[in-house]
Amino acid sequence: MIENGQTVNVHYVGTFDDGTEFDNSRERGQHMTIQVGAGQVIPGFDQALAEMSVGETKSVSLSPEQAYGPANPDAIQTVGRNNFPPEMELTEGLTVQGQGPQGPVLATIIGADEANVTLDLNHPLAGKNLNFEIELISIS
Repeated sequence: MIENGQTVNVHYVGTFDDGTEFDNSRERGQHMTIQVGAGQVIPGFDQALAEMSVGETKSVSLSPEQAYGPANPDAIQTVGRNNFPPEMELTEGLTVQGQGPQGPVLATIIGADEANVTLDLNHPLAGKNLNFEIELISIS
């Protein structure tokens, strides 16, 4: 069994409740290396690892509170269109990067007109139930 502080290598597949896949380490051809209990992954994923053995595959379903948290309505902001290059096509769903007070910030465009752009600064997976199939490959 894994103990906090140990480093593990895992493969995983992440899906939404409807079965849509949002991430797959096998498709990328690269496992993920994690120090268990160090806060490197979402809490529910970390907790699932703590109960696994090498070679085991486990399926877990995580609520938003166990993952990226609930979506925060205060993270929706409207900024002037002049904050973007004039030639940039601003389409709904486009991820953009800007500079915030504490460094780079990613946002998703949820609306745009000639004068304003409405941005969602929540993590793209905030407010969503997430399902993972996790395979513990090794403990280093």
